[in-house]
Amino acid sequence: MRYRNIAIFSAAALAGLIAGSVVGPRPAEAVARELIELQRDVSTLLQGQKDLQSQMTQDHTVMKTLVEQSSDNVGRLNSTMSSLQKSVQDVQANSGARLDTMSTQVQGLSDNLEEIKSRLGKLNQQLVDLQNTMQSVDAKISGGGGQPPASGQPNQGSASNNGFPTGPPYNSNGSVNPGATNPAVSPGPPPTGAPSADTLYSNGLRDITSGKYDLARSEFQDYLRYYGSTDLAGNAQFYLGEIAYTQKNYDLAVAEYDKVLTNYPHNFKVPPARLKKALANIELGQKATGVRELREIVKRYPGTEEDRRARAKLKEMGASLTASQ
Repeated sequence: MRYRNIAIFSAAALAGLIAGSVVGPRPAEAVARELIELQRDVSTLLQGQKDLQSQMTQDHTVMKTLVEQSSDNVGRLNSTMSSLQKSVQDVQANSGARLDTMSTQVQGLSDNLEEIKSRLGKLNQQLVDLQNTMQSVDAKISGGGGQPPASGQPNQGSASNNGFPTGPPYNSNGSVNPGATNPAVSPGPPPTGAPSADTLYSNGLRDITSGKYDLARSEFQDYLRYYGSTDLAGNAQFYLGEIAYTQKNYDLAVAEYDKVLTNYPHNFKVPPARLKKALANIELGQKATGVRELREIVKRYPGTEEDRRARAKLKEMGASLTASQ
């Protein structure tokens, strides 16, 4: 026990000596060195603070510039969007008229094809008639009196007028009698120097597809005045309605389309004429009449382009396909 107390006392004395040496007064030289180091640290800290403040000022300037540039970009974007929106609205406003113009041009191209096909058919018939005439002439020359042309050829008539076919629908010179095509329309002969039917019709198609509507109207009116009983007269009448519709003269358009339905009931332009008449009635504010016409188109011409367009228009107007629905 005694030895243990001595050891404890000795350890306490040693700890006291060490503590005294630590907390005791320090030499002046060490204190001065620490003050110098402290001043240097303070100077470094102040310089760092200045550098940080300068960097923050620069960053603030850069951020301000970026914000201003972003604001300018947003302003320009808003202006561009406004211009684009106005352009879209203009396109939507003009789309209906453009579609009508394109439809008229497509109709013109289609009619050009139909006209070519009609001319080829007539040329083929003339070749057949010429062949029959030559056979008859050969038979007369040979003294056999000739065999009559083979039966079953359409619209040949007889060959008793110097080899030209006669009788309906032919005239004495072998040309087609206009009144035989459409007996309801019997225009007089064209005046001397009047353009031919082909010239008038071709010029009318050319001018309507190029947007020369007034000139095309005059040409189609002349065609109907001189050649109102030919196969293409119904087409010419239809295009008079198209011109009026394109020029937004809807009252006149309805009247012109009605003439197609009345004077040329078997012409292939009857379905589109009925459709455009319905659309013209709607443009005039006669909604009930237009809807009735559209329903009639759906009923009469199923599966056609006119049926599709009539259904689309009825759906757009919120009207049913039939009156009973």
